[in-house]
Amino acid sequence: MQEQEHFKRELGLLDGTMLVVGSMIGSGIFIVSSDMVRQVGSAGWLLLIWALTGLITVIAAVSYGELSAMFPKAGGQYVYLKEAYGKLTAFLYGWSFFAVIQTGTIAAVGVAFSKFAAYLYEPFSENNFLFEAGSFKISAAQIVSIVTIVLLSYVNSRGVKNGKILQTVLTIIKILSLAGLIVFGLLLAAKSEIWDANFASGLMTQSMDAETRIWSPVSGVALMGAISAAMVGSLFSSDAWNGVTFIAGEIKNPQRNVGLSLFLGTLTVSVIYVLANVMYLAVVPMQEIATAPSDRVAVVASEYIFGGVGTYIIAVMIMISTFACNNGLIMAGARVYYTMANDGLFLKKAAHLNQHSVPAWALWVQCVWASALCLTGKYGDLLDFVVIIVLIFYILTIYGIFKLRKSMPDAERPYKAFGYPILPGFYIIIATAISISLLWFKTDTCGWGVAIMLVGIPVYYLTKSKSDHQN
Repeated sequence: MQEQEHFKRELGLLDGTMLVVGSMIGSGIFIVSSDMVRQVGSAGWLLLIWALTGLITVIAAVSYGELSAMFPKAGGQYVYLKEAYGKLTAFLYGWSFFAVIQTGTIAAVGVAFSKFAAYLYEPFSENNFLFEAGSFKISAAQIVSIVTIVLLSYVNSRGVKNGKILQTVLTIIKILSLAGLIVFGLLLAAKSEIWDANFASGLMTQSMDAETRIWSPVSGVALMGAISAAMVGSLFSSDAWNGVTFIAGEIKNPQRNVGLSLFLGTLTVSVIYVLANVMYLAVVPMQEIATAPSDRVAVVASEYIFGGVGTYIIAVMIMISTFACNNGLIMAGARVYYTMANDGLFLKKAAHLNQHSVPAWALWVQCVWASALCLTGKYGDLLDFVVIIVLIFYILTIYGIFKLRKSMPDAERPYKAFGYPILPGFYIIIATAISISLLWFKTDTCGWGVAIMLVGIPVYYLTKSKSDHQN
C-alpha cells in the first residue's frame, strides 16, 4: 500500500504515549473546574465527574486497542469507521473532524496560549485590537494564535522527527510541572479547614447564577442537566487521546504500540486530572473556585501556593501545555485528511507526501482553516458543538468492535478489547446517556453540532459524484 512505502516508522512507544498525553492536556485542567463547580456546587460531585470521565476515557482507549491492532495504518478512527460502516459514515467523521473537531480545537487551544502569553507581555492581550471594521475585530491574541499554528504546521511539514522531538520534550516538561503544582499545592498550601468546608455539603447539588453569583439547590431532572453541563468541561479536557491512531502509519510495531500508548497515556492523564482537582479542593475555598477570574482556577490555586509569582508560573505552564497540545493535534490531524484524499473524499493534493514523508499539503489546509476559525472569535461555541459530535463518533467506533466481530470473525486480532463485551458496552451506555442529556439540555449549541455533521451528507454525495465523474 502507498503509505507503507512512504511513511517512515520513526515513533516508538514513548513517542506514542507522549502524543496521547500531550494532545489531551491543553488548557482545560487549568480552567474548566471553575465552571463545573458553578454547575454542581459540590466537591464530591466534582471529583466523581472527573473520575467517571477518566474511567470512560480509559475504557474507550483500551477498546480502541483492538481496532488499532486490526488496522495499523494512517487515518485511525476514520479507517475504523470505514471498515465497520462504509464510506459515508467515515466521511461524516472526516468532514466533522476538518470542519470543527480538530480545527476548532486547534483554534481554541491557540487562543488559550495567547491569553496566557498576555500575562507575560500585556500587548498580546485579547483586548488589544489591531484592526476594527464594524463588528469585526482582530485582536493581538488572535494574531499570536495564528502565528503559533503556522509555526507548528511548518515544524511538522519538515518531517515527523521534528514534531516527535518537540512533542516528547514539551510533554515531559508539562507532566513534571503539573505534578510539581499538585505536590507543592498539597504540601505547602493545603488546609484541612478548607477541605472540610468544601466537602461539608456532601453530594448535595446547587448551581450558581453567573450574574448574581447566588447559589440555588438543584435536584431531579435539573440535576441531570447540571451534571451533563459539568461533564462538557471534563470531556473536553480529556479528549484528543485518539490522535495516536491517526499516525499509526509512522509508529514502530503499531499492532502493539498504538494500543499500549492509548492505555498508558489516558491512564496517566486521568490520574493527573483527579489529583489536580483534589489539590484545588484542598487549597481553594469552593466559592473562590466558582468565581475565579476568567475561570482561571489554577491561577488562584497557584497564588495560594507561590504568592504573587504564582500567576506567572501558571502562565508559563499553560503556554508550554497548549503549545505541546497543538503540536500533537496538528501532527495527527493531517493524517486523517491524507487518508480521506486517498479514498477520493478530500482535496486531491492532500493525498501527497512531501520529500520529508509527511502530508504537508494536508497540514497547510488544516492550518488555513484553523487560522480562519481563530478570526471568527466563535471558538467557545465551536467547542460546544465539538463535544456532541466527538461522543457520537466514539459510540459508533466502539460499537464497530461488536459489528466487526460479526462481519469479520476470522480477521487477525493481535489484541482484543479488554473486558469485552462488558466494558465497551458500559462505555456505549454511559456515552449515549451523556449525549442524549446534552442534546436535551444544551439543544442550542449541541443541536448545531449535529447539524454541522449532517450537512456532510449532501457534501459526501457531491464529492462522490464528482470523483465518479472524473473516473
